Amino acid sequence: MASVDLNADMGESFGPWVMGQDSALLDVITSANIACGFHAGDWDVMAATMRQAVARGTGIGAHPGFPDLQGFGRRRMQISGDSLRNLVAYQLGAAQAMAQSAGGAVRHLKLHGALSNMSAEDAALARAAYEGALSVDPEIIVMVLAATAQQEAVEALGCRWAGEIFADRAYNDDATLVDRSLPGAVIHDPALAAERMVAMVREGAIIAESGKRIPAPVDTICLHGDGKTALEIARTVRGALEAAGIALEVFPGRG
Repeated sequence: MASVDLNADMGESFGPWVMGQDSALLDVITSANIACGFHAGDWDVMAATMRQAVARGTGIGAHPGFPDLQGFGRRRMQISGDSLRNLVAYQLGAAQAMAQSAGGAVRHLKLHGALSNMSAEDAALARAAYEGALSVDPEIIVMVLAATAQQEAVEALGCRWAGEIFADRAYNDDATLVDRSLPGAVIHDPALAAERMVAMVREGAIIAESGKRIPAPVDTICLHGDGKTALEIARTVRGALEAAGIALEVFPGRG
């Protein structure tokens, strides 16, 4: 039987402002990527989200991004390799402390937003980010956008990693994500998302908008937590995978 992990980005509320349905999503997913306070989230949100993840036995991941609360980390920034290493190490350290205080531990790391997209295009940038994380925890599992420069970077580093695909995002022919400003970039139809995910897991490939198949390691599926239909998509995708005989479990990591 094939198996796959389901992950979601969460902990992205800030003070009294609430984003997403984290508690409900934690009943569906197997891994959680928790914001570290730079693109979203704060210390109280991190603490509450970590406690809920620990209580459910959900795999905990740090989700670092650019220091861009107003733009939700989705605006591109210019940053040197040395500064990026420090930026990622700083956020991972915060996540580790909050997880430990909640009785858990951070097992993986996933880049957020513009930082992730830029790293998917530039292996040197991705490598700098991952070096920052590995300097803090050499055994951490790096979650990468499958078949992109991010995967190239972890393979060169020889670290533990997991390949990720997206349930609610459309793909270009080079395995990068269609820009959010373009029509159809974000998928809101739960049935369509579920159909795509079953096909991609079975084929071991990313299916681009053009229909092109891109061979890819499919270890985990991302369900964005901030969309209006996020919870419905999560439940529908999980149900479709289970109906197809695909088990849901936390990824072990490669490498």
